[in-house]
Amino acid sequence: MLELRNIYKTFNAGTINEKRALKNVSLTLEDGDFVTVIGGNGAGKSTMLNAIAGVWPVDEGQIIIDGQDVTKLPEHKRAALLGRVFQDPMNGTAATMGIEENLALALRRGQSRTLRAGIKGNEREAYKKLLSTLGLGLEDRLTSKVGLLSGGQRQALTLLMATLKKPKLLLLDEHTAALDPKTAAKVLETTDMIVNRDRLTTLMITHNMKDAIMHGNRLIMMMDGNIILDIRGEEKKKLTVEDLLRKFEEVSGEQFASDKALLG
Repeated sequence: MLELRNIYKTFNAGTINEKRALKNVSLTLEDGDFVTVIGGNGAGKSTMLNAIAGVWPVDEGQIIIDGQDVTKLPEHKRAALLGRVFQDPMNGTAATMGIEENLALALRRGQSRTLRAGIKGNEREAYKKLLSTLGLGLEDRLTSKVGLLSGGQRQALTLLMATLKKPKLLLLDEHTAALDPKTAAKVLETTDMIVNRDRLTTLMITHNMKDAIMHGNRLIMMMDGNIILDIRGEEKKKLTVEDLLRKFEEVSGEQFASDKALLG
């Protein structure tokens, strides 16, 4: 479903601020893979996700989604293939519009706009049923402005919007980092429910080692723009934080230094 072939990305090339963010990154995701991505600051996690989404062009390499080479496609032309949830709960929704209006926008993504009635009764009932799966009471607040929702409610709604049309690939960029632990756990529970129900191929960046181990069927760790660990199957199921730290030290020759990841 996703193939990265020898991806390179350098920022501010040829200047004193040059940063080689991705160095010969190759990665293949099979249909239905749920891959968590962990690494310290500057490891290349968000750069990799932004490269897949087309936020900026890569210097070298290929990006293939569901058999389609999207390396040269701009961000808006890749949007039909992708669902994305950002770290900031304020992104991904229209704050001044109602919950049902936001869902309607997500449902109509990629379609031509007309002057027909905005939201029909049967569509509204479908939204209620969908929202009820979250267990947050949002099905009774269809006309509430999204800007009035809590961060957790908004992230859960953004997840629904990002997956409403079952994207080829779901990108989650530290989507629980701005939430308190209890709310983050609820959003991750919702994430598991949606990803498993729809068998969505998913890349989830997290700053929390426990979350990276607990969720998904595969874990990759990045360091200095490279993928240094790729753990899956039974090994992933039995993995502990101590195991992961030991593997990191074996591969990198140094200790993992991100307190945020260890204490998250």
